[in-house]
Amino acid sequence: MKYAFLTDTGKVREHNEDCVNIVEDKTKEVLMIVADGMGGHRDGEVASSIAEKHITSEFEKLETIGTKEDATKWLQKVVSEANVHIYEYTAMHPESSGMGTTIVMALLTKDYLLFGNIGDSGGYVLKDKALQKITIDHTLVNLLVKSGELTPEEAANHPRKNVLMRALGANMSVDMDIFDVERDVEGIFLCSDGLSNMLDNKQITRVLLENSPIENKMQKLIFKANNRGGTDNISVAYLERNGK
Repeated sequence: MKYAFLTDTGKVREHNEDCVNIVEDKTKEVLMIVADGMGGHRDGEVASSIAEKHITSEFEKLETIGTKEDATKWLQKVVSEANVHIYEYTAMHPESSGMGTTIVMALLTKDYLLFGNIGDSGGYVLKDKALQKITIDHTLVNLLVKSGELTPEEAANHPRKNVLMRALGANMSVDMDIFDVERDVEGIFLCSDGLSNMLDNKQITRVLLENSPIENKMQKLIFKANNRGGTDNISVAYLERNGK
């Protein structure tokens, strides 16, 4: 098993509001996380950092996360705690009102693979040499597609496609989707929309399947996104599995 992660400001934004990390607990269970902050004036950077640091530090303290049911409860708990921390920061810094962050996570143990997300940062698996999206974006246009008011093609170029319906820091309570996924995958991939808005699944897959060091693949994905405009911060995290 190998993993790597990388983040980049992109070509347009003045600073990076993304946070990305991959950590292990004491029994080598792995947690991957990408958080894409919002709010401007560096407030988004604060929100994503609060969420990432709280969740990863709590995970690293664990001996083991336990059963799938234990893990599901733990993920919901630490995300709710992170949401409260963002609220507390905003209460102490009124100028930060309105800041928030998306979050996507993947948790791999010897027994199961779970994904969790709030917002529009994506979680994927690489299986049979194809990239499959696991998470569902919490966006206005995705809601309109589900209701039949927009086609997927219309949604792809809609002027409000990045309007979020859920984010950490947006409400006092937070609801994270959890996805239970089969472990027999070749890779686990997370990214912020700064990548997925620039590259489609096939373009990402071609890079992930290259015979090169995993760190080079992350660098190449960011290079390609920047080459297409780099209109947002770009974060990627990838775990390659040597066996199932």
